Amino acid sequence: MRITGVETFDLSCPLERSFGWSQGWVESRDVFVVKISTDDGLVGWGEGCTAVEALTPLLIGEDPMDRTGLWERCFQALYNANNFVGIGGSALSAIDIALWDLAGKATGLPVCDLLGGRVRKRVAVYATGLYYTEGEFPDRLLDEARGYVDAGFEGMKTKIGGLSLEDDLQRVAAIRDAIGPEVKLMVDANLAYSPTTAIRIGQQLAALDVFWFEEPVNPRDIDGLLQVKGALPMAIAGGENLRTRFDFRDFLTRRAFDIVQPDVAHCGGLTEMQRIAAMANACGIQVCPHVWGSPIMIAASLHLAATLPPCPPARNPLPYAQEPVMEFDQTPSAIRDELCTTRFEAQDSYLDVPTGPGLGVEVDEEALKHFTRRD
Repeated sequence: MRITGVETFDLSCPLERSFGWSQGWVESRDVFVVKISTDDGLVGWGEGCTAVEALTPLLIGEDPMDRTGLWERCFQALYNANNFVGIGGSALSAIDIALWDLAGKATGLPVCDLLGGRVRKRVAVYATGLYYTEGEFPDRLLDEARGYVDAGFEGMKTKIGGLSLEDDLQRVAAIRDAIGPEVKLMVDANLAYSPTTAIRIGQQLAALDVFWFEEPVNPRDIDGLLQVKGALPMAIAGGENLRTRFDFRDFLTRRAFDIVQPDVAHCGGLTEMQRIAAMANACGIQVCPHVWGSPIMIAASLHLAATLPPCPPARNPLPYAQEPVMEFDQTPSAIRDELCTTRFEAQDSYLDVPTGPGLGVEVDEEALKHFTRRD
């Protein structure tokens, strides 16, 4: 089996209601998808970012089963100019996910089996939503939060950093009151604060029993993260913006995170995320994958999460304590809901790990055409 083609698709769908966070405001949902074809007629699907075209010549004519070798060849091409950070790492991620999908289809096995076999058949998830929207507070925001409770989610995450400290605290307090004390509540600042400001708001968030504080400061500021981590009682989470194990190494060995959140579509794909997860586990740091994309990315993250050992081991490991908990985006996205023939639905705050060959999801190519951005 040989690779005969690499196609890229820039997908977009408009939002009925725009939403935002501390760093931006969006009118659409956008996803970048890769399709790798072979002379056997099999295709593999990946998700990541642009710049795939620069790596395509390294793939044509090669055996897609040689996943590690192709990963290293692509990485080396990016290495000299340090291009594996940013979109280079995301392009490599998209290729790698597609190669794992192909390998599973060629062998008739789900990706998690190729990764070594599953530790769990389903993965705990929390609801990501509660973004900023115009005129949301209090009714629409709190109705959304109650809706996640009614849907069975045991945890949810909201945004902070886009309003004044006082208004954000009011917002989080209202959500806590609406969902009650038993549901886990996390906050994500998306890098909005200096360490001293993060500590100031974090001390008040602690009174609202916030379970983790995500990306409080600049993602490259290890000393700032350690300053925040040392001053606050809740867990500090982050890592979605880091690429490859080389980016993650110092954050893990210096324990800048309590919970690390690699993103399979950006950190280097399944090949590299498995390495990152092993490093984190050896450091006693939980891995809770960051997921915000299409069903391709959701499936890839589920397969990887299915293989993660509890951290630390326990006779009866539980979500949030020892078991990984994966992000499950609930914000509006027609791409997430319609791109593949099967839609992921959480049951009792869990998602089942796909059992079909490869990623276990099939792309609807008519939907792909519909969502593909046209110049």
